[in-house]
Amino acid sequence: MDDTGKKKNAFVGYEYKEIVTDQSRVSFLLDGYENFGWEADGNVYGYVRERTDPRKQTKIVLRLRRNRKIVNKMELTRLQRNFESCVREIETLEKSKTSAATMYALVIGILGTAFMAGATFAVTAQPPHIILCILLAIPGFIGWILPYFAYKRVVERRTEKVTPLIEEKYDEIYAICEKGNKLLY
Repeated sequence: MDDTGKKKNAFVGYEYKEIVTDQSRVSFLLDGYENFGWEADGNVYGYVRERTDPRKQTKIVLRLRRNRKIVNKMELTRLQRNFESCVREIETLEKSKTSAATMYALVIGILGTAFMAGATFAVTAQPPHIILCILLAIPGFIGWILPYFAYKRVVERRTEKVTPLIEEKYDEIYAICEKGNKLLY
């Protein structure tokens, strides 16, 4: 305090960071970045809407700040990069659960459609080939029904494979955050 009774505030220079993420990951990311010296800025949240597809989930902009003169800044930045890399890998693994399943379902559906097209051409030919139409329509209908079940099955298999890998990444993230927290305090 000085002679007037007012408290003197020391100058603190901050560096700022913005992160765009899904609503479901906000708490996880805030908790993680705190271990590297970042704190939520007063303007914590902002919303970003996808203009191309209004059905997509709204993204949130996290605004963080950190003291520029933080101790062990180089090591904290290195750990932060490892943290961000692990988060990206988790997102990639999560997406991989459905990407192969979607591809299989689409291929089966397209093959079913091709058989149905063949059945349609067989019945519209002069003279109509009814037996050929029936023979092509059966795999066509199967090709239209089967993608749903194939999708479900592939997602279940992929989820069983990927879940342990995701858990390993979370363990790695927690170890990185623990190291960063020890450097701060």
